[in-house]
Amino acid sequence: MPDLVHIRVDGRDLVVPADVSLAAALLNARIDAFRSSATGDSRGPVCGMGICFECRVRIDGVSHRRACTEPVRDGMEVFTLG
Repeated sequence: MPDLVHIRVDGRDLVVPADVSLAAALLNARIDAFRSSATGDSRGPVCGMGICFECRVRIDGVSHRRACTEPVRDGMEVFTLG
């Protein structure tokens, strides 16, 4: 059984495996809209390796972090940029 960590996403507490990226944790929690485009369309991960920048979220007060390149850690606070 994998180790688990607690993260908070848009005010919602989640318990997720400790060995996944933030993008994977969000997608596993059925959160697929990470931000909104300039025209208001929902955006989420496309490439999964940090090239497309579609998975940007605010992590611990720092905006425009790529969720696919960030490992989850206990106590992480995340806000989608929608």
